[in-house]
Amino acid sequence: MNRKDAVQSVLQAIEARSQKWRASYLDGIREMADASDSDRGQVSCSNLAHAAAGALEDQATLLTVDSTRAKNLAIVTAYNDMLSAHQPYENYPDRIKQTARSLGAMAQVAGGVPAMCDGVTQGRAGMELSLLSRDVIAMSTAVALSHNVYDATVALGICDKIVPGLLMGALSFGHLPTVFIPAGPMQTGISNDAKAQVRKAFAKGEVGRQELLVSEASAYHSPGTCTFYGTANSNQMLLEMMGVQLPGSSFINPGDEIRGALTDAAVEAALSASRGSDHYLPIGLVIDARAIVNAILGLHATGGSTNHTMHLIAIAQAAGLSVTWNDFAALSKVTPLIARVYPNGSADVNHFHAAGGMGFVMQELLDAGLLIGDALSMTGRTIAESISEPTMSEGRLQWVAVQQASLDPSILKPVDSPFQETGGLVHLTGNLGEAVIKTSAVDAKRHVIEAPCVVFDKEEHVKTAFQAGELNRDVVVVVRGQGPKANGMPELHGLTPSLSVLQDEGYQVALVTDGRMSGASGKVPAAIHVSPEAKDGGPLSRIRTGDVIRLDALSGQLSVLVDQATFNARQTVPVPEPQHPSPWGRSLFSTLRHQAGPATLGGGLQLLPEA
Repeated sequence: MNRKDAVQSVLQAIEARSQKWRASYLDGIREMADASDSDRGQVSCSNLAHAAAGALEDQATLLTVDSTRAKNLAIVTAYNDMLSAHQPYENYPDRIKQTARSLGAMAQVAGGVPAMCDGVTQGRAGMELSLLSRDVIAMSTAVALSHNVYDATVALGICDKIVPGLLMGALSFGHLPTVFIPAGPMQTGISNDAKAQVRKAFAKGEVGRQELLVSEASAYHSPGTCTFYGTANSNQMLLEMMGVQLPGSSFINPGDEIRGALTDAAVEAALSASRGSDHYLPIGLVIDARAIVNAILGLHATGGSTNHTMHLIAIAQAAGLSVTWNDFAALSKVTPLIARVYPNGSADVNHFHAAGGMGFVMQELLDAGLLIGDALSMTGRTIAESISEPTMSEGRLQWVAVQQASLDPSILKPVDSPFQETGGLVHLTGNLGEAVIKTSAVDAKRHVIEAPCVVFDKEEHVKTAFQAGELNRDVVVVVRGQGPKANGMPELHGLTPSLSVLQDEGYQVALVTDGRMSGASGKVPAAIHVSPEAKDGGPLSRIRTGDVIRLDALSGQLSVLVDQATFNARQTVPVPEPQHPSPWGRSLFSTLRHQAGPATLGGGLQLLPEA
């Protein structure tokens, strides 16, 4: 089967599997679009007066209810100035309002959503809130849009759980057009490789905390997205692949002249697609099976974050679509890796953008039959028609043809001569359940690991064992009790320096966990998101220290090499319940945690309960 046919096969499978749910979802969109409650011109006078009371110079505009009424644009923002990627959003609402007025419309900040930084919470109690914050953000977005006085939406969000949450929330009001507006990555600091070397030196006790802090602050040094290709920057890639962010807009630095012009253009795109316009285009129609397949293809082609093996499933569910890890696996087999961006290479996203960036990637995939070109985009054109690069000419934004050749073959390669023939993510199955592994950053000689395991129930216990020299051997580190229901499924990125040191010393090392790893992880083989999780009595709960585990990313196998009857007869080790009341805000998330679905279904609230 050729690439295009393989893509179409997955697309058709998703559409057939989702037929009932998608039809129901589209019915809901039509119901919302036709409802008098969603038409500002038919909202009660008291309701509308409340909506207009704080609108200042736009008050009269909002109170106009006849056929001449101007469009009202909802701004849903994840601004805070603790999160570097979101700090530039501080002044975006003012610019959006000014641009809307210049176009004969208006805009209101409909609501804010929480935005936590996984970089700050790594290895700390706050990380247990991270994954489930996605669903809180989705609900917060729905709350913002529930006022029903809007004709379209712009979403301000970039980082890890924020973009998926915003998109899920927007899809719950799928009759509204929605355009995402990025803010861009910070300028390049010290190299990611240099940063990683200092982290490993610190793990070995060769440098102190002050040296480590200087290194980290040289990497994360200014407003903008972190420059490695983790979940935040993978989000930006996905938004372009799905057509809900303007082409080529993702990786332009904050403060660049074109950044503001692109924000203006995004406002214009949202208003052009708004309710009542000649080009009305609800986001619920844009995010269909084609958009989801395009996103998965982009994820594989660029070696994007493993977190999206859950986020894309959750986003799909929000649009009435059922997507599985088998769909990811089928597309991985036909999608070559054509980008090398840290941790999959030494370059950062600024270098990626300069080498050709998203325009090059999308054109290459389209030409190879690995992009569904007739998918819709919020530009009003198809994805194929939208592929272009933004540029400034005489102070005006213009769109030009993308680079036809990579400007740096060490970062970007064409499909016919890729870095590797298959995608950067592999679906693992076996008697330990299902899992995923990111292979794009793992040396090929480490794609198969077989070694005795050491079992841990907490991340910090692994670090203690490492410091005591107890892991100085071929070892598979098992960290269980880290799934969504157990403790919210934290990232275990803090283990990377220790495991990397063991690997550098010549040992065969792997990680197996029902938790997550950061989108910045990858050089150590890690079978993550193991499902069913230990909390649900999954096979990890029957693993014992000394069992030999085989992780084979070539054949897609994850197994414990113990007689199956003996293994099945073992008692499960219970995952302890958190203390009550649980500190650090975790008690507030207990209901979400207890009701969370498995990683295979998105790791949060299940929006397709029958799936």
